Amino acid sequence: MADPRPLYLGPRIKRLRRELGLTQAAMADDLAISPSYVALIERNQRPLTADLLLRLARSYKLDMSELAADQRDDYAQRLSVMLKDPIFAEIDLTALEVADIATSFPGVAEAMLRLHGAYAREQQALAGLREGGGADPAGDAVGEARRFVAQARNHFPTLESRAEALADDIARAGGQEDWLRTQGVRLRYLPGDVMMGALRRFDRHGDQLLIDDTLPAAARQWQIALHIAYTAMRGEIADLVRGQTFASQTAAQLVRRALAGYGAAAMIMPYDRFARAAEARGYDIAALAGMAGASFEQVAHRLTTLGRVSQPGVPFFFIRVDAAGNVSKRLDGAGFPFAAHGGGCPLWNLHTAFRTPGDVLTQWLELPDGQRFFSIARTVASGGGAFGRPGTLHAIALVCAAEHAPRLVYAQGQNGAAPPAPASPTPIGMTCRLCNRAECTARAEPPLGRDILPDDYRRVAAPFAFAES
Repeated sequence: MADPRPLYLGPRIKRLRRELGLTQAAMADDLAISPSYVALIERNQRPLTADLLLRLARSYKLDMSELAADQRDDYAQRLSVMLKDPIFAEIDLTALEVADIATSFPGVAEAMLRLHGAYAREQQALAGLREGGGADPAGDAVGEARRFVAQARNHFPTLESRAEALADDIARAGGQEDWLRTQGVRLRYLPGDVMMGALRRFDRHGDQLLIDDTLPAAARQWQIALHIAYTAMRGEIADLVRGQTFASQTAAQLVRRALAGYGAAAMIMPYDRFARAAEARGYDIAALAGMAGASFEQVAHRLTTLGRVSQPGVPFFFIRVDAAGNVSKRLDGAGFPFAAHGGGCPLWNLHTAFRTPGDVLTQWLELPDGQRFFSIARTVASGGGAFGRPGTLHAIALVCAAEHAPRLVYAQGQNGAAPPAPASPTPIGMTCRLCNRAECTARAEPPLGRDILPDDYRRVAAPFAFAES
């Protein structure tokens, strides 16, 4: 039976209009409705009819299945997660009441989620300042680029479509080098001293793409795909950033770089084939890397982008850190609270991966609010390639919600048996300042809002004892 509930997609339509660089009047002309009706739809004061859905899909060449996906269940789930925050401990809202808010008042639900998000970011920023971190790291160009990607849930359908078409063209041409030749570009591999430290450089005068000849096969393929993304997908990338306001030119350049990287990965690992292979192989990253001729990190990164409504993959969170714990990449598709801040909990296997380079480590995690996740961590190496050239070692982690873990080969028992129940997951927190586990022996700082209880006559195992309130 068809769902009789009205479809309210205000925020999504507004975001689509801005991505297309349209005014409300221009969209109204395209859809043959009045500008005031567009405004009402965007404010969730009018539902989106089936006829309007068809007009939107035809006018802007959209996938209607993705456009029509109902957000109410998503709102209800996100509200339920939000209400687990300790500040709501005394408020008893039933699942039915949460669902009623999401269904009947989607605008209110969005407002509550934004307000709580702002509160959480301020708490995290305050924690950073208390720890001597200075200004909020989310205010810099890197943070701005990360927020742009996060707002799209790390999924860009227009780039996926263009990348699939390019992948088919490249395959028909006989490979990347042959395809470049059809575009009048010659591919050359040169020694590192000639490249003067560059891994990839495009010689515009000679129409030559120059690649460092010491790069391994996966890295060569990646650098060539990046060049193709920057050139052949220039229009799609420009459409995505058009109308966006960035605090600096650096932030805008980082966004374009992120989108080009997204396009390159989508070309090397086209969505449909990659998503089917991922499910068939139980998200075995090493196996998928071998099939695609890609690196472990490239595949892990690609797994975070499988957000197509008609063919969704496991929602993953991705993070990359160095041995000192500095975060150099962070992508969220799993609703993991570490997406905006965090990553420094010493109990997480992300940080112990450096002890056994190259080994895949798995771990069940539990956050202070009771949410459970499954983590896959491993080190990855880059750089080097010749004697005397320095390399770098990072640790990366892929994390998914516990309910998705049975789909992963890493969480299964021997001979493909059902995954063992996580009887005792590792309790972790985003940062010590935001973690209220008083008994944690790995704690480095007291949590915000808790008074340290001095006691000259008693010493507990944890570094601090706290007053009850």
